[in-house]
Parts: sequence; structure tokens; C-alpha cells
Amino acid sequence: MPIIQIQMLEGRSTELKKELMKEINEVVCRTLEVLPVQVKVLINEYPKGNWSTGGVTKAEESY
Repeated sequence: MPIIQIQMLEGRSTELKKELMKEINEVVCRTLEVLPVQVKVLINEYPKGNWSTGGVTKAEESY
């Protein structure tokens, strides 16, 4: 049973996340030759204040 975990910043629409999970499911099924019900996709979303690069949070970035 493949388990795919995605970590990303919050803010994307439910529809966009559903499309991502659908596409990932299709690729995993085709590549690993498993059934769709065997694939688990987990999305973990983080607020911009809880994600940093180079010691600067995404909430603090100016670009």
C-alpha cells in the first residue's frame, strides 16, 4: 500500500488539492501496478509562519 505524503504551505483551493491527489493516484497506480484504493495520499499544510528557508519564515519574505 503506497503512502504519499505532501508537505506544502496552506492557501491552495480544495479543488486544486483534489486534482493533485487524483493525478498522483493515477501515476502511482500506473507505475506500481496497484489499485486506486491501495494508494493513500496525505497533504499536510503549514501556515507561512511555520515554514522557513534560510532562517526567514515565508510570512516574513518580501517576494
